Amino acid sequence: MDLDWPPWNTLLDQAQAEVARILGGLPAGLRERAEALPVIYEPHPNDDLVAEGLDEDLLGLFVGEELAATGATMAPMPAQILLFLDNIWDYADGDKKRFLEEVRTTYLHELGHYLGLDEDDLEERGLG
Repeated sequence: MDLDWPPWNTLLDQAQAEVARILGGLPAGLRERAEALPVIYEPHPNDDLVAEGLDEDLLGLFVGEELAATGATMAPMPAQILLFLDNIWDYADGDKKRFLEEVRTTYLHELGHYLGLDEDDLEERGLG
């Protein structure tokens, strides 16, 4: 399907606004922790991530230490969420509403990993 790709800044602005809306709706204690976790926006996984075996069409990724392990491991990267906006736009078939829904689902999925939830836990919460 030939998608009508918006400019990068448009996708970025929309995704950042959606993450801000999500953060604003979280309970205070969780919001404080989530706001301290950086969100990095990229078009797609870089060559190094793909070389490590990640799918080129990956929508998001949590890297670093889970919250409960903060400071207890030698994680090679600081805790952060990566959202791959071109991949999310493609997954949403170029539909803005679906794009924002998938930004939400992907962000909450990766935030769940930070909080220590595994794939089964996330699936039970509709974030699989």
